[in-house]
Amino acid sequence: MSSRRFGSQSLQRLLGHWQQPESRMPLWRQLADALRLLILDGRLALDTRLPGERELASTLEISRTTVASALAHLRDEGYLESRHGSGSRVILPDSRSVPTLATAGTALDLSTAALSAGPEIHQAYTHALSMIPHYLTQTGYGQLGLLPLREAIAARYTARGLPTHADEVMVVNGAVSGLALVLRMLTGPGDRVVVDHPTYPLAIAAIQGASCRPVGVSLPQTGWDCDGFAATLAQTAPRLAWLMPDFHNPTGRCMDSATREAIAAIAARTRTTLVVDETMVDLWYDAPPPPPLAAFDPAGNVITLGSAGKSFWGGLRLGWIRASTRTIAALAQTRDTLDLGSPLLEQLATLWLMQNAEAFLPGRRQMLASRRDDCAALMREHFPEWRFQTPQGGLSYWVELPGMLATQFAARAETIGIHLGAGTRFGLSGAFDRYLRMPFSLELTELENALLRIKPLWLSLNYSQPPVKRSMV
Repeated sequence: MSSRRFGSQSLQRLLGHWQQPESRMPLWRQLADALRLLILDGRLALDTRLPGERELASTLEISRTTVASALAHLRDEGYLESRHGSGSRVILPDSRSVPTLATAGTALDLSTAALSAGPEIHQAYTHALSMIPHYLTQTGYGQLGLLPLREAIAARYTARGLPTHADEVMVVNGAVSGLALVLRMLTGPGDRVVVDHPTYPLAIAAIQGASCRPVGVSLPQTGWDCDGFAATLAQTAPRLAWLMPDFHNPTGRCMDSATREAIAAIAARTRTTLVVDETMVDLWYDAPPPPPLAAFDPAGNVITLGSAGKSFWGGLRLGWIRASTRTIAALAQTRDTLDLGSPLLEQLATLWLMQNAEAFLPGRRQMLASRRDDCAALMREHFPEWRFQTPQGGLSYWVELPGMLATQFAARAETIGIHLGAGTRFGLSGAFDRYLRMPFSLELTELENALLRIKPLWLSLNYSQPPVKRSMV
C-alpha cells in the first residue's frame, strides 16, 4: 500500500506556533517535539510520508540542517522510517525497545476526558453473565441489536420528548462507529460534511477517513451561530452536518430549545441530513438538556447517535443510532460490509445499566460537578492567566491561553510524561493554538499532581512570550 504524502503547507498549518524563540532548547529539538506530538495525537497518521528536507526547510523558513536533525532524532526514537529516494514515513516505535518520554514520575493523561468504571459496571456484567445462557442457543449475530436493549433505548428517547419505537434504533459499537456507518451509507469521496468548529477530534478523523472534507462553522463566544450555519450550508452544499448540541466537546455548552428548532428548520429547508451526537447527554450538572434535536424535526431528517461510553463506561464500546425505520433498514444493509453486530454480553450489561441508571447517575453527576469546581479552583490558583467558562455539562474545560502556546506547551509536557489536549486537535488546519482542553475527570489528588508538574513548564513558556491581545470570553 502506498503512503499518503503530506504537503509542506498542510504540515506547517498543523505544526502551528511550534517555535519557542526564547527557549534554550535547540530549534531542531523543538521541531522534533512538535512533530512527535502530531504523531501521538494521530493528526499525522501512520504511513504518512513527510515532505522532503529541502521543501520542509523552505516552507518553515529554517535551515535544512535543522530539519535533518529533527527527522534524525525522530528516526532514532522510532517515529519515522526513512528510505533513500522515498523520504520519511510515519511509524510508531516498538515500546519494548524505545524508552518512555517521561522523566519524572509516571505518565499522566490530561488529553482524555473519560471516567474509570464504577462498581455498577461489575454488577452489570455479573447480571449479564447470568442472562447470557438464554442466548447461547442462538447464533449471536444481529445487525440491529437485542430487542430488549433497543426497547430500553427507545423508551429513553420517548421520555425525553422524542417518541421512538424499537425499530427506529440500531445498536452499534460506539458513537464513532455509528458515525462511520452513516458516512459509509450517505457520502462519497470529496463530499463536504459541516461540523462545529472547534469539534471532537475523532469525528474529524472519521470524516476524513471516509475521504470527505470537513467544513467548520465557527462557534461564537456563547451558543451557536445559526446564521453562519445557514450560510455555510448554502455556500458549500454539504452531504450532511455533524453536530454535538448536548454539552459540546470541547466547550461543554448546551444548545437551547430555540436554537435546536432553528437548526432543524435550516437543515429541512436545505434538505441537509443532520447527524447529532448525544454522547454527553447524561452528564449535566445544572439542568438537564432540552428535548433531542430530532424532536424539532417532524420530517425525520435527523439521525441521532448515542453512546454508553460517557454515561456508563468507555470499556463497554457500545452505542446506538436512532433514525427513521427506512434509514435504519438502509443502515442494516450497509453494515453487512463492516460487521455482523455488537457483542451480546456488552448489550446485556448496558441494558441492566439503563434499567438501573437512576440509582447511580445522579451520584456520578454530583461527583463530576465537584471535580469540575475543584479543577476550576486549581487552575485559578496555579494558572491565573488562563481564561475559561464553567461548562454546563461534559467532562472538560475549554481553556483560552494568553497566546499561541498550546502546541509548545503540549510538546514540552510530553517530554515529562504528561499528555495534554492541545486546542489544535479540535480544529481544522491547525486552528485553536491558543486553546487547551482540560478534563476534570481525574481524582483531585491526581489532577493536582499533574497540574503541579506542568506548572514550571508553563511559567517558563508563558513569561518568555510578548503580551498578546486577549479575546473576550
